[in-house]
Amino acid sequence: MTRRTSVVLVDDHPVVRDGLAFLLGQQPDFEVVGEADDPVSAVEVIARTQPALVVLDLSLQGREALPLISQLRQDWPGTRILILSMHDEDLYAERLLALGAHGYVMKEEEPAEFLRATRRVAAGEQYLSERLARKLMARPGRGSRAVAGTGLTGREREVLRLIAAGLETREISDRLGMGVKTVDSHRRNIREKLGLESARDLVRYAVRWAEDGDGSGATS
Repeated sequence: MTRRTSVVLVDDHPVVRDGLAFLLGQQPDFEVVGEADDPVSAVEVIARTQPALVVLDLSLQGREALPLISQLRQDWPGTRILILSMHDEDLYAERLLALGAHGYVMKEEEPAEFLRATRRVAAGEQYLSERLARKLMARPGRGSRAVAGTGLTGREREVLRLIAAGLETREISDRLGMGVKTVDSHRRNIREKLGLESARDLVRYAVRWAEDGDGSGATS
């Protein structure tokens, strides 16, 4: 029997919540264990149900959900966060990933894409649309100074840039034409050279590095 991922839906539009609950309820690998329409009730529901994943609307009753993201990362660091928003991801996605969210999907996406994003985030990966991932990768010289002096090779910097763009190991393997084990080796070497303890630390570093590029995210 497939183990279901527990999900809490946080959105201030009942129709949206009902639609998402129905969609996820039809899947063999998800179970909606709670719903909320504002930050206060969201914290109460999450504390009670301890979900593996929270699908979070960026705007709740006219307020940004940024403080809630920070609270979730602090109080429930093992809970994955997928942002669902009507706002163009170009405006928010990088910032939200840097704050600790694990994915960003727009409400206008097809249900199949929403499910793809949900499964990616639930599996411990990051999710951004292919369009935004390509846009991030196309930025010349972003973050080049942030890893100066760390001893990263050119190939390792390419892998770091793709990690920042939200690509998983298999996608990096396909994009760079190298084996999965080679990508894993590069990821391990990057972590060792930057003094990062976990894969999550690596992703956070990569996002900060790609976003500001001024050395502020560098590890000494």
